[in-house]
Amino acid sequence: MPKSLADGHLKFTILTEKPANPSAVTATILNAGVDASCAVLASDFTFSPADSDKVNEKALCTTNNANAIGADNFQAGATFFRYFDEVTGAADLLEDEAYQAVKEKGTTVWGFLRESGKLSTADWADGDEYLWMELLTDRPQRPSNAGGYIKRRVPMEPQSGDDGVVAAGA
Repeated sequence: MPKSLADGHLKFTILTEKPANPSAVTATILNAGVDASCAVLASDFTFSPADSDKVNEKALCTTNNANAIGADNFQAGATFFRYFDEVTGAADLLEDEAYQAVKEKGTTVWGFLRESGKLSTADWADGDEYLWMELLTDRPQRPSNAGGYIKRRVPMEPQSGDDGVVAAGA
């Protein structure tokens, strides 16, 4: 089986309502969510488990540090491209849907990341593996550079997360 480059193979979907079981969401629900794959800047996208907390649990006889692994930690943040109506200059609420879902500080969303040999544009399907996180959004930040597309960096505070597999079903 060949390796797959990550470029163009990361599908990132946002749900604005909590699914019954985030580790086993159906393709129907994920495909109805906000597909942010083409709305997020690749170079600074962060969506991953991080080092777990460490608990010092060494015995009296141990001469080196011997930590136990504690609570999970996650890290997340994304820079969202903005989309505007060519006539009015106002936000195009359909094209700008990904940013609109995360633009308010304190909003809770659920993010789902598929990283596989499938292209980002391919729909979710039964059996697809993913990483999910419940995310609390922070205030969007304007990038320090004035060039390039108009975009906003949204720091996110993961509340929970785990691996999942798209569940069979309607």
